[in-house]
Amino acid sequence: MPTPVTEHRSLLQAAEEAVARIAPGATLMVGGFGLVGAPLTLIEALCASPTVGDLTVISNNLGEPGRGLGRLLLDGKVRKAVGSYFTSNPDVVRAYAEGRLEVDLLPQGTLSEAIRAGGAGIGGFYTKTGLGTALAEGRDERVIRGERYVFHESLHADVALVRARYADELGNLVYAKTARNFNPDMATAADLVIAEVDEIVPVGRLDPEAIVTPHLFVDALVLKGDRS
Repeated sequence: MPTPVTEHRSLLQAAEEAVARIAPGATLMVGGFGLVGAPLTLIEALCASPTVGDLTVISNNLGEPGRGLGRLLLDGKVRKAVGSYFTSNPDVVRAYAEGRLEVDLLPQGTLSEAIRAGGAGIGGFYTKTGLGTALAEGRDERVIRGERYVFHESLHADVALVRARYADELGNLVYAKTARNFNPDMATAADLVIAEVDEIVPVGRLDPEAIVTPHLFVDALVLKGDRS
């Protein structure tokens, strides 16, 4: 019988320690749909960082006015946003209109598939969504089985900030219902993955069938609210 592994490297860090690994000018994937499933403790630590800035943020949206990624925008730390639903935050619209923010707008399904493809090692894909609109301008088109498709490159990031309900000490992640949203795909599509979680439990406590993100994808764990 193999000997059980009882010791392992601790992934637990304070939020400030974790985000200190993010370089200026980095590309970040940030989970969440609105504020649901967003790693708010990690975002607060980014706002407090004296060095992090000039960021490209890949996320469904940029939070709400003054909240979540919306605060990061107001702090002048976001150079470019890649996502699909920015108009819920008027600060994003204003920053774009004033030339302070570059925006790459993608249909929501295209955004999701581009992240998934990036995590799967796929360079890009063809889709009908956006064909014939301004969103397809400059993109390659191809006829497949007699129908036109437009090409989208996959997405990959330097860092993914994700949010989960539970983690075990190895970094296996379980999500809370719809707070799962973009988080699992983002956890596969970045070089460094930092997960904010509500609770960390001993190895073996989580139901294996409930684990969505295996620990091999996770580099650091931060407890919600822990910025010490």
